[in-house]
Amino acid sequence: MHGSEGAGGHRAPEGEVGSAGVDHEFLSLERELAVFLRRARAASGDMAREVHPELEPAAYGLLVRLDEADRQRATELAAWFGVGKATMSRQLRAMEDLGLVTREPDPADGRASLVALTDGGRERFRRVRDARRARYVRKLADWDRLEVAELARLLHQLNSRAES
Repeated sequence: MHGSEGAGGHRAPEGEVGSAGVDHEFLSLERELAVFLRRARAASGDMAREVHPELEPAAYGLLVRLDEADRQRATELAAWFGVGKATMSRQLRAMEDLGLVTREPDPADGRASLVALTDGGRERFRRVRDARRARYVRKLADWDRLEVAELARLLHQLNSRAES
């Protein structure tokens, strides 16, 4: 893309800053990310409730991480998500009460415990995750697979930079 659409649909030259000091590409990026994030939060809430009706929306991301990384210390999870230990502890306790996760002693440090998905928690999560992926496939069915791969690559790049 060599420009961005501004007000009224006209394209501003790439990198041009408007009279109000607005960089149109970054304004467009901010707007699209705001919409995307709002929809993602709503979708996480829906998916969390599909896993368990009492599961908090923020906990869905924990299920994703535990499915990918297997067993983790609560402190590692808190650092990964950028939240405090107390917040993570509260979320994990709620998930444990719902039978979705379990804690076991850390063999490397008996004072610490590792959090893992229960078999039932993993099954519930994967069922919901697979249904979500099927929705992505339907919504992006008319996209070229290279476009899907490029979107994934760019989102990974954005996420990686957010971590540093």
